[in-house]
Amino acid sequence: ETLRQILTHPASPVVGGRALIIAPLGVRGEFIRDGRDLLGVEVRFIRRTEQVDPAWSGIYVTNYESVRDGRLSVDGFDAVSLDEASVLRSFGSKTYQEFLGMFDAIPYRFVATATPSPNRHKELIHYAGFLGIMDTGQALTRFFQRDSSKAGNLKLYPHKEREFWLWLNTWACFVQRPSDLGHSDEGYDLPDLDVQWHQVEVGVLSDEIDRDGQGVLVRTGAKSLHAAAKEKRETLPERVTHAISLVRRHVAEHGADDPVIIWCDLNDEQDAIENALRAEGLPFSSVYGALSDDEAEARLDAWRDGRTAELVGKPVQLGQGMNLQRSNTAIFVGVTHKFNDTIQAVHRIQRFLQTRTVR
Repeated sequence: ETLRQILTHPASPVVGGRALIIAPLGVRGEFIRDGRDLLGVEVRFIRRTEQVDPAWSGIYVTNYESVRDGRLSVDGFDAVSLDEASVLRSFGSKTYQEFLGMFDAIPYRFVATATPSPNRHKELIHYAGFLGIMDTGQALTRFFQRDSSKAGNLKLYPHKEREFWLWLNTWACFVQRPSDLGHSDEGYDLPDLDVQWHQVEVGVLSDEIDRDGQGVLVRTGAKSLHAAAKEKRETLPERVTHAISLVRRHVAEHGADDPVIIWCDLNDEQDAIENALRAEGLPFSSVYGALSDDEAEARLDAWRDGRTAELVGKPVQLGQGMNLQRSNTAIFVGVTHKFNDTIQAVHRIQRFLQTRTVR
């Protein structure tokens, strides 16, 4: 809607121009459908510069990879918006710096994210750099000092903290509901969230040998990333079996037409879930990184259209930007260390247009 206003408002100097939305893989369909169904606006998906129609002005959508890898030049656009802009926090420094400079000549620039990280100040500075508010190096020098307690970390100068947040407030806007902009909140209240924890019983005998060569009798808590990954592999069969029992119970109570989303964290988990669903005779759509964009989109469309019952994927793959409100039940087979991935996955179904309590 922001880009539509820029291209059509009588006061805009770029009326009749072109705008570009840059989004993560798999999200293009959401923009095309929402533009058509909610705003009556045509949105076209492109991957390469030669796909831009010189006779057509309007809103295009593409993936980050197409721009980052140089397949699509942004020079011909008058406005650009980065969807799920938190992707910038994971860009390597060289990639990010190259990406940043591509947009200097575009007069209208936006970033949009539902999960900005106030504790990751560098992410906020990356947004400022992209928007042309302040050079990232200048911002780092002005507001930050090195953290002596943690290598590579930066923290705000105590005497600059208030100035930093006031500066942020001059160019960034945090909106939670329509009433923040003076509109009615009717229809935008999120449904209740029912979180149910399931403890899965597993064997606790250990096959480990400690550093002194002594055998360990009982597995202890997995605190490190390496230990947690090992625990996930060892408990995979029990967790998947329990997840499928929950799906079986859900189908018995609600019918096969009421779908479940199954979130996993490991490739082996996804494979095991697929095999278990086949054994149950339940049609499913499973989306993972090795699929082509078109195949992933086809599998998602099959699920949205009701041709498959369950949807299987990782939050890192399907957890950003998707409208999955066809389901109101999600099962997390494994707990991930990344809060951003978990909360994003939850909000695929606890979001606008969801009419039922989310479990």
